[in-house]
Amino acid sequence: MFDTKGRMFVIATLTLLSVTLLSCAPAGQPSPTAEPEPTSAPAPGDVVQGVAVVESLDVLILESFPVQVQAVVRGNLPDGCTTLDQVTTTREENLFRIELTTQRPADAICTEALVPFEEVVPLDVLGLPAGEYTVDANGVTATFALDIDNVLPEPTP
Repeated sequence: MFDTKGRMFVIATLTLLSVTLLSCAPAGQPSPTAEPEPTSAPAPGDVVQGVAVVESLDVLILESFPVQVQAVVRGNLPDGCTTLDQVTTTREENLFRIELTTQRPADAICTEALVPFEEVVPLDVLGLPAGEYTVDANGVTATFALDIDNVLPEPTP
């Protein structure tokens, strides 16, 4: 279809068009070959905070009165240096929220293997009325039900 000169002309034209379009990037936009901005190295003793990845959540109702409830949270930490930092539990009506945070030394050299964890979190259910409740641990949910009000009976005189 094209002779050698025609092909060379098309290739040269396309190359020139590509260079022209790349040089016309809007102001403030980085060019495709822009180098990433350098980041400062972590200082010794710096700690990186994160949120634990939860894989499963089981709710255990212990046979006692008043009833006791525990959430068993399982997941994986991203490397051998990351540890669970804080476990915070809050309740809003029929929803228990469990937040598990992590920490690791910023300058540590760590194994790149997942490290499983299991955390048993007691839930404060004393005094709660009968009903269905939801537990949310970093986005993983489970439900449990209290068949009767979880209150101690009044002592009789």
